[in-house]
Amino acid sequence: MNWPLSPIESIPPQLFTPPHCPWAPCPSHRTLQPAFRFRRHGSFSRSSDRRIVPRFLCLACRRTFSQQTFAASYYLKRADLSVPIAAGLVAGSAHRQLARSLHCAPTTVTRRAARLGRHALLLQARTVRSLGELREPLCYDHFESFAHSQDEPCGVGTLTGHQSWLLYGLDFAPHRRTGRTTPAQKARRRGWIDPPAPRADPYRVACRESFSSLVERLDPAQPIIVFCDGKGSYLRAFRERALRGRIAPRVHPNPRRGPKGAARSPEAVARDKAMFPVDLLHGLLRHSAAHHRRETIAFGRRHNAMLERIFLFAVWRNLVKSRSERDRWSLTPAAYLGIVQGAWSWERVLAQRLFAWQERMPENWKKIYLREIRTRGLSINRRHDLINAA
Repeated sequence: MNWPLSPIESIPPQLFTPPHCPWAPCPSHRTLQPAFRFRRHGSFSRSSDRRIVPRFLCLACRRTFSQQTFAASYYLKRADLSVPIAAGLVAGSAHRQLARSLHCAPTTVTRRAARLGRHALLLQARTVRSLGELREPLCYDHFESFAHSQDEPCGVGTLTGHQSWLLYGLDFAPHRRTGRTTPAQKARRRGWIDPPAPRADPYRVACRESFSSLVERLDPAQPIIVFCDGKGSYLRAFRERALRGRIAPRVHPNPRRGPKGAARSPEAVARDKAMFPVDLLHGLLRHSAAHHRRETIAFGRRHNAMLERIFLFAVWRNLVKSRSERDRWSLTPAAYLGIVQGAWSWERVLAQRLFAWQERMPENWKKIYLREIRTRGLSINRRHDLINAA
């Protein structure tokens, strides 16, 4: 994958060359060097770090931009907060804890977390796009959580490599609350401004969307092996026309477990061995994200924000964290597959800005990027409709 080793800000002004026009409607937005025609247009000094930043003029649309436009820290007054906030979010810190340690407002952490999540979503899309033909077996299961209240549970489909442990994709599956509900809980749900939309089988839809984005990387003559727990929604999705004949499911139902400390049955041993990569992923997510722990006062307020933080976790899992922290020579999942060379730091993850309309991504990921996923219990659900921001 083509990615700079150092941040864009560290390139000397006289050596920086803009790769394309940053304005999306411009015909040169998707035209890379050397075809992109531009002209130098002065410079300015940033008030935050007193750095001289060169400006440029696009000869196609006649709009001006600067070197800072291509940096991940564009429009930021406190660019130094991005790395510690990203590291803290995947280390189990909540927003107010980060705000206290970084001496900033909690709303600053919340806005920066959303921005980091959108950057991570685009980087995850580029990582998956850099894959060649998919050959390793896969594991699929849903990670269960909630946002706003336990009346709004949801599942997040996690598609994981069985050998590399790479997290290939995430898909959102909101569903109705299970179990008994009190009259007060029923009355609260009836009072929601946005009533729940009917959805026949959210797990089936999420499973189909997860695998549909990888169909072009599957060998038509050789079905890919997918380990799952045998949920009927998954098997029905595998039998649909788009995936029929492409998936070879290996079903390992969740066996009945004995009391704590009892020996595992042969079925439980086989199931745990087959589903280990996705079980490990879910365990890391419970451990590393404060709002997904079983016993905590932190919880996700909005579904879209929750998904943005999970995409940030996915980038950390794929590019930053090695498969084994005990083995100093262990590779990251992306390095294991040869997508990148070695482990990345957070500074390298934020080395450059990604433009949404240049990255190929599934349609459901675009909804997450634009913050179109609504949390029904909230009256305000703001979309990400900024013109010049990512």
